[in-house]
Amino acid sequence: MAKTDVLIDAGPLAAAFYQRDQHYEWARRQVSHISPPMYTCEAVLSEAFHLLGSVPQGAQKLLDFLERGFVAVPFSYAEHAGPVRELMRTYADQPMSFADAGLVRMAEVRRAAQVFTTDDDFHVYRTTGGEALDVLAPAAR
Repeated sequence: MAKTDVLIDAGPLAAAFYQRDQHYEWARRQVSHISPPMYTCEAVLSEAFHLLGSVPQGAQKLLDFLERGFVAVPFSYAEHAGPVRELMRTYADQPMSFADAGLVRMAEVRRAAQVFTTDDDFHVYRTTGGEALDVLAPAAR
């Protein structure tokens, strides 16, 4: 059986380093069961660093996590500009963020991929071919 690539979004990435986040325990538990590396795009990292901006040592903890190889950033917008633009146009009513579009595009390219997120929009998003995404998200409350 092929390994499923885990594409991590900003929500769980930030939650894993902020104990007061409502998803802290869930995110930590999920991370502990995932074999590194997880994959993401730079837009997601930018969002995660923003979310951790007021968290003491938050940015440093995230930097350390990245430097230890738990997350890889293989996505280049320049190589996927057209499809990302089309995804954002298709989901303009959501509205789809640039980071979300990057992750959906990554899921299209990496066929065996699961999106690790706290964002319900990933249950709505579809690949360009109309396929639902494999989403790892906290249970609805």
